[in-house]
Amino acid sequence: MRGWWREFSGLVLPTACGGCGRQHTALCEGCRAALTEAPARRVRPVPAPVGLPPVYAAAPYEDAVRAVLLGHKERGALALAGVLGQALAGAALAAAGSARGERGPLLLVPVPSSRRAVRARGHDATRRMALAAAAELRRTGTDARVAAVLRQRRAVADQAGLSARQRLANLSGALVVAGGGAGLLAGGQVVVVDDLMTTGASLVDAARAIRAAGVGGRHTDASGGGRSPSREIPGFPRAGAGLGRRGAGSVAWDGDVPRPVAAVVAATPESFAINRN
Repeated sequence: MRGWWREFSGLVLPTACGGCGRQHTALCEGCRAALTEAPARRVRPVPAPVGLPPVYAAAPYEDAVRAVLLGHKERGALALAGVLGQALAGAALAAAGSARGERGPLLLVPVPSSRRAVRARGHDATRRMALAAAAELRRTGTDARVAAVLRQRRAVADQAGLSARQRLANLSGALVVAGGGAGLLAGGQVVVVDDLMTTGASLVDAARAIRAAGVGGRHTDASGGGRSPSREIPGFPRAGAGLGRRGAGSVAWDGDVPRPVAAVVAATPESFAINRN
């Protein structure tokens, strides 16, 4: 009942701008521009956790962008899903473009919220944005679909107030690809999607879970004709080492094994420092 009422009220009741509060519009042009006008950029938290895939974000998490994300996620402002999906689509396209040698449809894999959080909010905000992003990508000529294959296999604590190290420990091993999910991801460009990146802990565990399911790996057959996956792949840190050959916070990877990539609507302003000389 609560979810139905949010759907109804978000569409028909008078609204104010989700970013600045201007009356009689769900989102004013200025706040829309803050989300969608600039091209998506590569982002990385400091410190960057080992196993973090390349991440692209549409906008810094501040001011109007922060208000829009919170309005959609926590207050059920569902009319904002479309523009958030547009922003996420741009980030997903940029992330997919960074994946060397990848082909096939864009498969957007949302980081799942806990069942408790979905019940409390009345909707799954990240999945809703992923669906809007896939629709936007198809509208503009990119074959894209949502593959909601990740599940939480154990309870996790509320991330609020936790340090970066505590968040990594809290989420480590929490996600798993559902039965049959690996087959749904085969042959596509997998892009993990979320609303926000702060420490990167959620994206690290999502990438690990996808790798653990065997997506993108190469296996050696009995005749020896296949190629085994590198022991240094994203999401699986090299034994005895904290850094990959591509620099701080990354892990070396075999060129024949596709890198996981990720896209978010927003990231902390500090994470955009990767783009500075």
